[in-house]
Amino acid sequence: MKEPGRLSGMRRLGLLALVLVVCSACGAGPSNRPHVAVEREGGGSEPTPTESQNADAPPPQLQVPKTDLTWTDCTQGTLETLGPGVVAPSGLIFECASYESAVDESGVLPGSFTMGAMRARLADTPANAAPLVLTSGSDRSSTSTLAALSTGGLATLLSTRPVVAVDRRGIASSQKIECLSPPTSDLRRRLADLGQFDPGAGDQVDKVAALGRDATIACTDYLQPQELAFDSTHAADDIETLRRTWEVDSLGILATGNGSAVALSYAAEYPGRVGRLVLDSPAVTTVDAATVTEQQVAGQEAAFDAFARQCTALNCSLGPDPRAAVTAAVAAAAAGRIPGVSSNALLTAISGVLGTAGGDQQGRVRMLSDAVSAATAGNTAPLLALAAQAEAAYESDGQFITRCTDGQQWPAPDRVRQLQRVWGEQFPLFGPDAAVGLLLCTSWPATAPPALPGDLSMPVLVLSGAADPVVGNAGVGTVTGAVGSAGATTATLTWHGRGHPATHSDCAQKAIVSYLADGTLPPDGSACPA
Repeated sequence: MKEPGRLSGMRRLGLLALVLVVCSACGAGPSNRPHVAVEREGGGSEPTPTESQNADAPPPQLQVPKTDLTWTDCTQGTLETLGPGVVAPSGLIFECASYESAVDESGVLPGSFTMGAMRARLADTPANAAPLVLTSGSDRSSTSTLAALSTGGLATLLSTRPVVAVDRRGIASSQKIECLSPPTSDLRRRLADLGQFDPGAGDQVDKVAALGRDATIACTDYLQPQELAFDSTHAADDIETLRRTWEVDSLGILATGNGSAVALSYAAEYPGRVGRLVLDSPAVTTVDAATVTEQQVAGQEAAFDAFARQCTALNCSLGPDPRAAVTAAVAAAAAGRIPGVSSNALLTAISGVLGTAGGDQQGRVRMLSDAVSAATAGNTAPLLALAAQAEAAYESDGQFITRCTDGQQWPAPDRVRQLQRVWGEQFPLFGPDAAVGLLLCTSWPATAPPALPGDLSMPVLVLSGAADPVVGNAGVGTVTGAVGSAGATTATLTWHGRGHPATHSDCAQKAIVSYLADGTLPPDGSACPA
């Protein structure tokens, strides 16, 4: 953040290096302290039509920026952060840049944030092609999502136009926030373990509720008076700043997961500025935080079932029943029988691998299987490395802030105890810890729900995955209802693969390319194979 006077010297808020770091995660006023409060896989490569539906009139063409950002090549640094063994497709180029965006568009709060952006293109991507803007919201950072997509196989899309990812405030290459993880604090580690190793009286629910209060106080005190400037509405303003910088009439937006909240906020605030809108694996909207988490957990269970089937087919180290083996490992971690590994850290490692689509899927299945097997045999290093990767990707301080800010009606401890029991039956692997994790945001200052578009008379493409461990697949109905009520024509396309987002599918990319070109939607209800 930059602000005349106070913010120019505000503690610890500095620029994150422009070389991408891939993280593989009310009342206003000063010191606002909280009150204690799968379907069968198919074949082929093209969408399978079930019903035809097209926009009434083609929307205007997207425009090439008149004034661009100052891009610097960051290909090598980006590839290095993806880890060993990642091979970039021939001609893939990553370029990084930054721009300033007002803390508050209304001017009530002075100053600016430095926003990080990354552009992916191929050496032969047309120079006169309009870019597509990618936002992933508070899930895995936008730049990390773009890096993973590009190295996992995004050539069909990148051969037609560049894709520009913009990280949300406080996340990855945007201005860094460190309210939970300074060198002298272990609060971030305790949050990641859901208090399992915390001493003292009380059950896990009580301990996590206390951790949530401590985290809320630490971050709201650190950010004041900007603590409420991290919602999807402000994120939409940051994207509008990019449009103004580019001097184009409208933007093409690809929103993945929680990024759909940012995209819908943008469409609500700037309805005439949306040229194309692709909502890939959207999170459920207009619902409470427990419902959002329930859908995510359902997606995690579906993704694990897909993993287990593949693991069995590969004769992996987890044996003939991978679900039983992993369930036993989670129970052992919860009981302290895997030294230094909490049950939530184990589940975080698993969900991190499950959420990665594209690339060498069989290799990832074996890697996760071997890491869990090794941990139960006494060698925890491979599993802890996977957990650290996933925590870096999804659990940064900035993601904690934006996730808590976006969430609505976080449940109280008594409700969480009920969810522990219910989800323990419905979602036995991921449910209990996910329920407790809701308490991390219960003390966060409440914010108004983001506005939904009121006028969106254009075609909108909506993608979903059959086994998505990041958001599940229940968001499609809520999102199509929201944009349909605003006048949009929608078409849905389901990818039958495992992972997130659906844009990993070459079949889905072909639908996106066609839609971006002239607004043509695929037949509603189309499907893409795994």
